[in-house]
Amino acid sequence: MVEAFNRLKNIAIIFIIGVWSICSAPISVAAEADMVLISDTETQDYLAGVVKPLYNAAGLTFDKNHLLIVRDNSLNAFVSDGNYMFVHTGTILAADDTNELAGILAHETGHIMGGHIVRQKLKLEKMQYVLLGSMIAAGATAVSTGRGDAAMAVILGSQSSMINHMLHHQIQEERAADESAVILLDKTKQSTAGLLRFMQKIQKHNLQSGISETDYFSNHPLTSERISHFTEVGKHNHYPAKSPLDAQFALVQAKLSGYLEDSARVWRRYPKEGASAAAKYAHSILYFRQSKLPQAYKLVDELIAEQPNNPYFYELKGQFLFENGRVKESVSAYEKALALLPEAPNLQFSLAHSLLESSEEKAVAKRAIMLLQKAQLKQPTAEGWLLLSRAYDIIGNRSASLYAAAEFSYDIGNLPAAEKQLEQAGKTATDKALKLKISDLLERVKEEIKEAEEIF
Repeated sequence: MVEAFNRLKNIAIIFIIGVWSICSAPISVAAEADMVLISDTETQDYLAGVVKPLYNAAGLTFDKNHLLIVRDNSLNAFVSDGNYMFVHTGTILAADDTNELAGILAHETGHIMGGHIVRQKLKLEKMQYVLLGSMIAAGATAVSTGRGDAAMAVILGSQSSMINHMLHHQIQEERAADESAVILLDKTKQSTAGLLRFMQKIQKHNLQSGISETDYFSNHPLTSERISHFTEVGKHNHYPAKSPLDAQFALVQAKLSGYLEDSARVWRRYPKEGASAAAKYAHSILYFRQSKLPQAYKLVDELIAEQPNNPYFYELKGQFLFENGRVKESVSAYEKALALLPEAPNLQFSLAHSLLESSEEKAVAKRAIMLLQKAQLKQPTAEGWLLLSRAYDIIGNRSASLYAAAEFSYDIGNLPAAEKQLEQAGKTATDKALKLKISDLLERVKEEIKEAEEIF
């Protein structure tokens, strides 16, 4: 893609450590999950256009690299420690326009602005002490009474009380985030109508899914309560719901639909082929997925003819060509995309990959290294290190190749391999900067190996 999937292992989606969602469906108190992130410059740039004004209005520092796209069909968005904002693809696909997304992301910005994540982490620490105390009390009860069931009652009673306390505070913070969302939308002269509409979608989704909302063990205000609130505040907000970003939103939504939804759903969204740029975008990607390459190339060429300054259409064509063995032609497409968007890490990576697949000449490898170094500075990936290792090997820089390979091994969690590669790299490295990098990473790797050995 345009679409590169990265699987992040063991990211805990746990509301009590500062992960906050817009969705009012019940959330597991401690649900650990793998999270698949989508790396797509077009979608990230669009979301940045939505979020940056909200951050500015909230007095927050904006970092586009802290905007992450989660491949998940559910209606959700959340923020986590470090002010990372996660947006589910299901949310983007379900929204009608930018105004709906702006409302959702204003709510999440409200959590950051209110300092809810830090406070919740402190509450978690307190909860851990209370639970530890309850376990000690339970042990004393078991000894004095000889009854394990009495000890369990002590533990369960303490847990239930603390969880209810946590939920009560989180509901209050959700209400505060809703209030902040209204303030931020007003400050940025945006309508609150989109937030109301999305709440109504969540309510409909819950009903269709058989989810019965209750104020017991709920970590959000009832959706009906939130709908009433946004209906009332909407009477005093008269800003237009239309956004200058709506045309960009239509293309982003079409791209995600083409890549992620089944063919029937794509055709329901875009029933007339060629009726709009968004329809052509979605259909070209769908045809590509179905290996109907002539149709895919035809539509992407039409898009380029209509919008010759759109870098993402050249990027899409580059992907089509690259993944179908037309590697040298893909270089030209990626060159055009990067010329239009020269600082995009995804495009730098894609062009470097195409260059390395098209030729093993040293001059080509040197250009690939330059592109990959830029990409890794802004958006480091394991795949980027792997390509750098290959490119350095082509130009005969063995120590740099081994160092890049070690970075790849470290990123994927293969610490023994990283240690061996770094030790070999250190024997031949002559560049002072490289030797320092090797030394620093080797020290980190050895520390983590030692920590793992102590645990097991």
